[in-house]
Amino acid sequence: MKETYQSEFAELKSVLLKEPNLAFRNQSYIDANWQELNYLGRPDFRKAQEEYAKFKEIFTDRGIAVELLEPNETTGMDSIYVRDASITTDQGMLICDMGKEQRAGEPGAQLNYYLQHGQNVFGKFTGGATIEGGDVAWLSPNVLAVARGYRTNQLGIDQLRHMLNEQGVEVLVMDAPHYKGPSDVFHLMSVLSPIDKDLAVVYSPLMTVPFREQLLEMGYTFVEVPESEFESQGCNVLAIAPRVCMLIKGNPITKSRLEAEGVEVIEFDGDEICVKGCGGPTCLTRPLVRAL
Repeated sequence: MKETYQSEFAELKSVLLKEPNLAFRNQSYIDANWQELNYLGRPDFRKAQEEYAKFKEIFTDRGIAVELLEPNETTGMDSIYVRDASITTDQGMLICDMGKEQRAGEPGAQLNYYLQHGQNVFGKFTGGATIEGGDVAWLSPNVLAVARGYRTNQLGIDQLRHMLNEQGVEVLVMDAPHYKGPSDVFHLMSVLSPIDKDLAVVYSPLMTVPFREQLLEMGYTFVEVPESEFESQGCNVLAIAPRVCMLIKGNPITKSRLEAEGVEVIEFDGDEICVKGCGGPTCLTRPLVRAL
């Protein structure tokens, strides 16, 4: 098998996580910070730990190597959503510059981790170029989608193109909608989760027409998430192998539509670690090595 970092749906071999005892710290820390971070509700620290332990077991039970980020005082509650601080490429990690001010310390913390653990670093975003990992998704080994919005700006996209052009990677851009404004979480992976080379979970009402048409031209078929399951993170689906994915409990319509496409769906409880912070399983994980 060939190893790759440029896939969202190939068989997952290793993943980077950050446990809630480090990100959320304790209930007092949650109580003091959740509202400023625009969480939908106050997470319960004990329940979050219980949910996360079972979430992590899904990986270990399937033989997926789990790497854990270490304590870092420059990061806060949102650092549990480890995808956003870096982007994977076959040349090495790209270190992001966050569009959300309260998350400014996360890229540096991940950079330190990668350097200390022998992970190659390919590039960093600088000079006011903001980009977050939740705004990018590999559609194929040579096509990377990115959303231009409040978290990822044009400078970030320009630097991304510059770093990847020599590698033969096409960067496909979707202009993100205003939706609920700058203070809200809206990433590309709020509306798109590839789960095979020709299948993606999507929330079409918030996709631009040109971007949606480009995906169809690439041969993608869509599993459409209903409006009633958008806020419960029905579109935020993590593939751990082609047509094998993780989905937060409470999205029965999306689950049934996935299963109708022959997809194995692994459900987990995520009210505390996902829904309240507007981050699903793709947000909680930084997939590293996958196998083609």
